[in-house]
Amino acid sequence: MTNHRRTSATKAVASTLVIGLTALGLAACGGSDGGDDTPATAGAGGAEGVDDGSTLTLWTRAPLEKQAKLLVDAYNESHENQVELTIVPNDDYVAKVGAAAGSDGLPDLFAADIVYVPNWVEQGLFQDVTSRIDQLDFADEINPGHLEAGTYDDAEHVLPFVLDVSVMFYNKDLYEQAGLDPEAGPTSLEEFAEQAKAVDALGGGVDGTFFGGNCGGCLVFTWFPMIWAADEDVMNAEGTESLLASDTAQEVYATYKDLVDSDAVGAGSRDETGATWVAPFQEGKIGVMPYPATLLSTADETVDVGVAPIPGPDGGGSTFVGGDGIGISKDSEKADQAWNFLSWLMSEDAQVEVLAQNGDVVSRADLVDNEYSSADPRVVTINEVAAAGRTPVARNFQQAFNAPNSPWMTLVRNAVFEDASSIEEDNEEITAVLSQ
Repeated sequence: MTNHRRTSATKAVASTLVIGLTALGLAACGGSDGGDDTPATAGAGGAEGVDDGSTLTLWTRAPLEKQAKLLVDAYNESHENQVELTIVPNDDYVAKVGAAAGSDGLPDLFAADIVYVPNWVEQGLFQDVTSRIDQLDFADEINPGHLEAGTYDDAEHVLPFVLDVSVMFYNKDLYEQAGLDPEAGPTSLEEFAEQAKAVDALGGGVDGTFFGGNCGGCLVFTWFPMIWAADEDVMNAEGTESLLASDTAQEVYATYKDLVDSDAVGAGSRDETGATWVAPFQEGKIGVMPYPATLLSTADETVDVGVAPIPGPDGGGSTFVGGDGIGISKDSEKADQAWNFLSWLMSEDAQVEVLAQNGDVVSRADLVDNEYSSADPRVVTINEVAAAGRTPVARNFQQAFNAPNSPWMTLVRNAVFEDASSIEEDNEEITAVLSQ
């Protein structure tokens, strides 16, 4: 890989910001000894790796179970190599990876929430695949944010596994029952609140909206875009100062506080830790809420889903570009075979015929327009908003935002469920953690 490629790729998706997130402190993981892509192995088997009937192990977290199974099944049906997939509960994944890394027990391949990738790369959990990526004809088309998340000391370590973006989902049937246009989702936070209240008025166990009120990761994924939609930042460029006491941010909190006070929010939102935060919508009980785009096909099984960008107070639209990266673990002795899976993962067969066919966002810019995306206007919307999305940059992101007792959670809970008088003070606490 060269710096030139990273620069040109970033320009191609200029609005997608570079990721450099958490520091999780996996002290037991050790350094990168034994994990480097040395000249002796780099590129063995060519750009496509080796397909010789080997058995490979792959771990991923539960939220991406559907996509992971589709990809693994398609690979196993078309290759001599066979991948054995292990799905790990989301809340257990970090601990499982940390324990395995400390005992040299990582699988051949493992995926990671993009929030964790930079730290795990720095800890040496992934092998260097720079020269392998260099051999791919379409290297410049791969999502630059995910490549950058896995870049350390000018070496690349991960590829995109499944991209996820946050969008607004709404229940078309409930909208129609509430006298709303089922083809028009909210275009501002004011409309979002009005439409949620209109659906909530239906009663009968139906609520206007729902959110993970005790889930920091859920809230950054779905609320940060409301601030970005106003063309404002949530942090300074260095990721060391929180800007979450701005007027725009306070409009976001006020919108949700109003919905809570109006009883238009589903029961359980206040204590929802993220494990079941999408379930009420999938059960057809929620009118409108920000949602992971990867779950479109799942939600579509039970709900007639409408999709819209997440708006800001006065309009606009944005998204959090997240999802998982994937790489070859430091403990794998089958790097060439593992690369065969990864190179196939980036192929048109996998990106279009598996992911796009399932309604997911592809990881290559040259494959965004395909027969499946163009057939579903909702997927077109998702792809368009993905191209205008952002991912926040902060080394201490986990401690500041995602941790159960993070200062971000304190700010949100005070602002939405209490009297909102401590926003400035709570924001300073976020800055204190970011600047450590």
